[in-house]
Amino acid sequence: MWKGRSDPVLHIDLRRWADLMLVAPLDANTLGKVAGGLCDNLLTCVIRAWDRSKPLLFCPAMNTAMWEHPITAQQVGQLKAFGYQEIPCIAKKLVCGDQGLGAMAEVDTIVAQVKEVLSQQG
Repeated sequence: MWKGRSDPVLHIDLRRWADLMLVAPLDANTLGKVAGGLCDNLLTCVIRAWDRSKPLLFCPAMNTAMWEHPITAQQVGQLKAFGYQEIPCIAKKLVCGDQGLGAMAEVDTIVAQVKEVLSQQG
């Protein structure tokens, strides 16, 4: 609980501590919040306070109908305009039973991308 000026502020401490931020999965709700600048929970507060000189990678994951909605492309474009890096979603059978694009990238793909970005930093 915050009581005074010298008390730690968690979302600021986290932005200072981390060398890279990975948001996996990034669902449609959080995508919309981040693209619109909302910060009403710890995750979105850390993203809003993020040091944009450090990498932020995001892995969209949502139902195909949501992925194909025109606002999604605009929101993903906004995150890229902020300098964030997308690890694209893939097509497969989704949790809801639908088949199509919108599934989060495979873990091996995500790990490889994180390693690549970190190796470029060092």
